[in-house]
Amino acid sequence: MNLKEEMIDKSNATYNTLTCDTSPHIREILTAGYRRMSPQQKLKQVNELTKAVQQLALARIRQQYGTLSEREQHLRLASLWLDRKTMIRVFNWDPSVEGY
Repeated sequence: MNLKEEMIDKSNATYNTLTCDTSPHIREILTAGYRRMSPQQKLKQVNELTKAVQQLALARIRQQYGTLSEREQHLRLASLWLDRKTMIRVFNWDPSVEGY
C-alpha cells in the first residue's frame, strides 16, 4: 500500500467509525456530494451549521436564565466557546462566577 492509499484508508477508517449509524450506500452519496462542492460551498455550509448551533445555545441560555440583556446573552454564549482565562481577560466575565 502506497502512502496515498494508506492515508485514504486511515481517513475512511476514521470516517466510518464516526458514522456507524449511516448505511454505506448513504455514506457514498454524501461523500460524492461533498466532493462535488466547491470550497466556498463547504465553508458556507459550515458557517450555516455553526450559526444554527449558536441559535440553539442561545435558546437554551434564554430558557435557563430568562430575560437577559443582549450583552449578557452574548457573553454567556461566548463562554461556551472560549476558555475561562480568555473570558476574564477580554470581557472581564468569569463564567465560573456568572454561569455559562
